Amino acid sequence: MTGEQIGLAEVLAVAENAAPVDSLDVVTRDLRDRIDARYVSFHCVDVVGRLLMRVHDTAAVRQEEREAEVPLSGTGVYDEVLRGQRLVLVPEGEQGQRVLAPVTHRGDIIGVLEVSLDRAPLTVLEQVETAAHALAYVIVTDRRFTDLYHWGNRTATVSLSAEIQRQLLPSASCCEALQFTLAGALVPASDIAGDTYDYSLDARTLHLSITDAMGHDVSASLMATLLVNASRGARRAGDDLAEQARQTHEALLHHGRHSLATGQLLRIALDGSSAQLVNAGHPWPLRLRDGEVDELKLTVNLPFGIAEQGAYQVQDLDLRPGDRLLLHTDGMQERDARTVDLRGLLRETAEEHPREVVHTLVAAVSDAYGGEPPKDDATVLCLDWRGPWGGHGR
Repeated sequence: MTGEQIGLAEVLAVAENAAPVDSLDVVTRDLRDRIDARYVSFHCVDVVGRLLMRVHDTAAVRQEEREAEVPLSGTGVYDEVLRGQRLVLVPEGEQGQRVLAPVTHRGDIIGVLEVSLDRAPLTVLEQVETAAHALAYVIVTDRRFTDLYHWGNRTATVSLSAEIQRQLLPSASCCEALQFTLAGALVPASDIAGDTYDYSLDARTLHLSITDAMGHDVSASLMATLLVNASRGARRAGDDLAEQARQTHEALLHHGRHSLATGQLLRIALDGSSAQLVNAGHPWPLRLRDGEVDELKLTVNLPFGIAEQGAYQVQDLDLRPGDRLLLHTDGMQERDARTVDLRGLLRETAEEHPREVVHTLVAAVSDAYGGEPPKDDATVLCLDWRGPWGGHGR
């Protein structure tokens, strides 16, 4: 072991000097050589969050073949790393130890860094943690320039409609900030690709949306494209929530080929002064407060794309520090998914991180369909609101 320390700046500098497609290889090789590791591997979490894919393996000497895929069952050592967001040591008998570290950026899980060592003193563990932290920044930056990480989190061939749908979703399914933690997940159907969720932050506001476009295959994904981009365009222009809803409605009305969509648009002031919602024919949100789950039965306007709908009503949302808010599409409760107890699961996971909550909910829907794709997209968005001073985190 060289004993040479590694810092965040050093790792980022190593990555920056490499081509985007090579940065993962360069960083892992640099780490391997610095700490005399037998091998350094990176596992990428698949898009559903139920499988780890080994996308990179840098060995000093040719080793036996290692598993290319690792199921995330909720009980294994990799699950422990990701759920606890902490480094875990795994004894390997006379061969030393494996060190597993989460690769996470602002709460969004990217994967797991795995290092095999003869021994793992504290100084080496600190270097592995530093490398994992830096690797998250490297991947977030470089995945704009290469398909490497898209390949790494796909376990099956993706249809055209599903490809369009995925590109409409935020690049990170989870976001942590002082005032809130947010996580979303989508279980794609076999022949429908109309669900989307979206979020964005500006200096004063958290913006959220969830939509469900009617139709099948590419038709549904094209309608979803109209919805998301009309909503984003109004949001980025600084328009208020009523105007954002109007432009989303008009886009579908004039270009949607007689289609329609349900949806909810939300704006939450980061200083805690207001929370507002537009409901366009969408299932009511669920709110967990002090251990009780309530359905927020606000006024429901007509879906986007129906000509008879006039101005959409902007309603105040009762949201207090410590609340958990759950938005979902009807695919979470239709057909076989009717057996999923959303309220019960929301209560049972009250102490869990929002990303674990959404994984639990979409896993329940997948299980309800016996592991087969659901008949309708199932999407969920979970918000923990801590308030402007962030004093109610779980």
